[in-house]
Order: sequence, then C-alpha cells, then structure tokens
Amino acid sequence: AAGSAPVYCICRLPYDVTQFMIECDACKDWFHGSCVEVDEDDAPDIDIYHCPNCEKTHGKSTMKKKKNWSKHDTGQSTDIKAVQNGSQVFIKELRSRTFPSADDVLVKLSGSQLCMDYLEENGFNEPILVQKKEGLGVAMPAPTFYISDVENYVGPDVGVDVVDVTKQTDSKMKLKEFVDYYYSTNRKKVLNVINLEFSDTRMNNIVESPQIVRQLSWVENYWPDDALLGKPKVTKYCLICVKDSYTDFHIECGGASVWYHILKGEKIFFLIKPTSANLSLYERWRSSSNHSEMFFADQVDKCYKCTLKQGQTLFIPSGWINAILTPVDCLAFSGHFVHNLSVEMQMRAYEIEKRLKVKTLTPFPNFETACWYVGRHLLEFGRDRITFSIPDMCLTSSAGWIHPIPLSLHINVPLFCFTERKSLQCGFNLVNKPQSVLYIHFICRHAHIFWMFSALRLDWTDCSQLKQWN
Repeated sequence: AAGSAPVYCICRLPYDVTQFMIECDACKDWFHGSCVEVDEDDAPDIDIYHCPNCEKTHGKSTMKKKKNWSKHDTGQSTDIKAVQNGSQVFIKELRSRTFPSADDVLVKLSGSQLCMDYLEENGFNEPILVQKKEGLGVAMPAPTFYISDVENYVGPDVGVDVVDVTKQTDSKMKLKEFVDYYYSTNRKKVLNVINLEFSDTRMNNIVESPQIVRQLSWVENYWPDDALLGKPKVTKYCLICVKDSYTDFHIECGGASVWYHILKGEKIFFLIKPTSANLSLYERWRSSSNHSEMFFADQVDKCYKCTLKQGQTLFIPSGWINAILTPVDCLAFSGHFVHNLSVEMQMRAYEIEKRLKVKTLTPFPNFETACWYVGRHLLEFGRDRITFSIPDMCLTSSAGWIHPIPLSLHINVPLFCFTERKSLQCGFNLVNKPQSVLYIHFICRHAHIFWMFSALRLDWTDCSQLKQWN
C-alpha cells in the first residue's frame, strides 16, 4: 500500500534502528546481522559482502587481508606490527615456548594438610597445588556435569560477559547464545566466559568453595548481614573456556587471592612473583598504551609455568601476576578472597589498581568497605585486651578539636590477623565531644600500611575510666 514503510532483509521487515544491519555489495539491499549470521564486531573485517541470495551468483563474501595480527590493524598496510596478545600467531608461539617449571615455587599439599594451622605456621606466600579434592571441604558437580547443565542451573536468558580472545574485547551475550556457540562445530571465534558469578542461582547449591577459603575470607566472616552495601559477589565463578582462550597478565582486584578447580579439561598458568621490582615493571607495562602487544613475561627474570589438570585445585596468593592459557576446552570453578594473611600485599595491589584505574570483568566491589568491617572486628576483638595510660593534661583541651597526644598502648594478644604474632604499633587522636563523650580515632600501623578506624566511643568522667577501658 502507498505510504507503507519499506521492508528489508530476508525477513521482509521494516528498518529497525536498534538492530545491526549490513548492506549487500551486489543487490544493495540491507540485512539484519542476526538474520544472515553476521556479527557487528566482524563487519569491519569484511571487504565485500554478499547476501545469501547473491552468494549463488556472485560467490561468497570476501574478508580483508590481514598482514599482521594486531587488533589495531585490519587494513592493507604491509608495515610489520607487533603480534597481538591472544591472536592465533601469539597462541602458537606461546605454546612453543619453554618456561621454568612452577615446581620451583609450588607448595604441594593434600586437601587435609591445607588448614588454618598450616597457614598460620607457614603463611600463604607461594601458590598451593592440591592434586585431589578429597579433604578440601569443597563441593563439586559430578564429572558428567557439563556446559548444558550450567545453562540449566543458571538460566538460559542470564546475560554473561564474553571475551573475544583474538581481539581482547568483551561484549554481552545470553548464556544460551554462548552455549550454542560452544557446541557448534564451526567456531569462527575464540570466546571465553570468565566472570559468571552464580551465587544467586541454583548452581550455588551444588558448588561450594574450599573450606579454607570460607575460613579465611573477610567477606564470609566479617561482612554484616544487615549492611547497607551489598556483600561482594566474588566467591563463586564458573569459567567456560574454549581451546586457545587466553587471559593476559593481571593482578586480581583488591589484591585478592584466588582458587581454581578444574572440572573438565585443563589450564596453563604463567606465574610471576610479586617482588617489588616485578610489581613496578607490571605497573609500567600495564600503563603502556600498547601493553597488549608486549608479552609481560619477557620483562621479568622468571615466569613459571603451571599446568592445572582435571580434578586439581590451585590457590594463587595475593599479588601474584598471572596469565592463563586454555589448551583444550575447559569447564572450571574459581573464587576470589581477601584475608588476614596478606594484608600488606592486598593493600599494595589495591593501590596499584587505583593508580592504573583498572577496568576488569572481575572487580572486587566495595573492597574498602570490607576493610572497614575488618577494622571494626579488630577493635571489638581487642577491646578487653588493651591497656594504656594518658596524661591528665590531655583531657583539658577545648571541645570540638582533634589533639594529638602521647600514649602508651599494648594489645596483649597475638592477633592472627597479621600472622606475625606481634603487638600492633598504634597511635591515637582524641576528640573531645559535647555531653562528656570521648571518641577515639584508632590508627594502627603494620608493615607500612595504615588503617584508620573511628568505631570506638567511650563515655568518661575522668582519666581513671580511660585507664580501665572495659
């Protein structure tokens, strides 16, 4: 009928501004990418596009020739450019290289050996490998559990972040769409799902993190149920990675430690110690505009290779710089946790993260809030274990101002939170408030890290009450 909107594509529907469309170079008609199976991300790589009908007479579409595998170049330039981390050329070269074995730094334990007593005695500074899950207090699905089961337990319409490994870019996709891609026989891309956090889904009931993680985790132990801010959802991730998936070198957000358990397949970890020199090199590398074209391991003295196989569990400590290659299709579970054993490194890594303004698919939400809740716990824990004395002159200052004062203080308890079983070095400021209420701003110093807490409130009439402090 006259005045009707023109129709396009094989679906013969009007133009829709919300859908990606591509023009056929032969018939000049426009087609929805979803109707002709052309992704918007792939369109820049197409030189001449022919729709399904025109393919019969004009031949198949042709792609632009790539002279290199830099994600910044898809043109015809013959200039030699750096290999892009994650590209086919990069993966092939990475597979062929040799690295020092991680056996030089790995601590190998049984599940029952990995306990609080062991970590309190030995610390958690090196990666820990557990060959079998027995004794770990971990719950995992049966070996017959696979990708289609993930879809069933999580939900087909749940949105997931998908990484295009070759381009090192991410996009949104429904889980069902990714599962269809995973089972397809003709994968045109290498796609990777690394941040499917499922603690609010039915899959939460069949997967449990290792017991040692639950015992250590600040989020699990100190985050109040009635907190205004939501508890960080970082404890349970499902990783669905196809062959040749690659995650470039990184430090976990918030300096978190991380655990991995391989249900099917395997992963290769490239591990770099968090020495001061390596952390400085990492920050310089990560801040470079072309860091994705430089293999960070080439800049440090040693990068260790660790192959994690089906049924094994790996624990990576705070601050360790790591990259991950998936040599075969893999289904794994992981989780992040911050804890008492690595306070200094967690803070140092967090400061690096803030300076770099890192944007990642696996952030640690409300990290600073978690630190405050731990601080409150320390104060409540130490309240009846603290003795101190204050000169009387310090109580005669005018109201409403903060006054630094000399103070002798001792926390008469070995605090496991700092592992070294040493008394904290502390300093105080007194704030004289109306209605005879004394507020103490508590600053504790440990290993160059300062924590400031304002949770103490004491009603007082004279100095003797302060000296007792119960």
